[in-house]
Amino acid sequence: MVKLKRRSVSPLAKKARRGFRGYPLATVAFYGPDDKRASKVVVGIIAAEGAQAEPLKRWFSEQRDVRRDNEIGEGILTFIQEQGATSVIMADRIIGCPHEEGVDYGEGEKCPRCPFWAHRDRWSGDIIQ
Repeated sequence: MVKLKRRSVSPLAKKARRGFRGYPLATVAFYGPDDKRASKVVVGIIAAEGAQAEPLKRWFSEQRDVRRDNEIGEGILTFIQEQGATSVIMADRIIGCPHEEGVDYGEGEKCPRCPFWAHRDRWSGDIIQ
């Protein structure tokens, strides 16, 4: 018997699976204290090739994983629609600490509240020295 791989039915994941369809482009990135629970999601809109992500909107949750929070998910979809984004690019994993360098802790330092990320590559999750 062949088992079919169940795909996410998330409307956001569906949009991301469609791939690049032109600009404006919405970027979606998840952040958390470790690689298990996302406590922050940031969505940026890139109007054209080479442009900075602007506007940028953030959602937070201390208790729930933002990837599974329906209210946050609806907010993200509404924001993307309001900005007229035709493409959605989304990281397939949590890509780092939810705290911002230079805002929540000093430039060039490691986040004191997220030791999990202190010696990890944010893109692969591999430990680095």
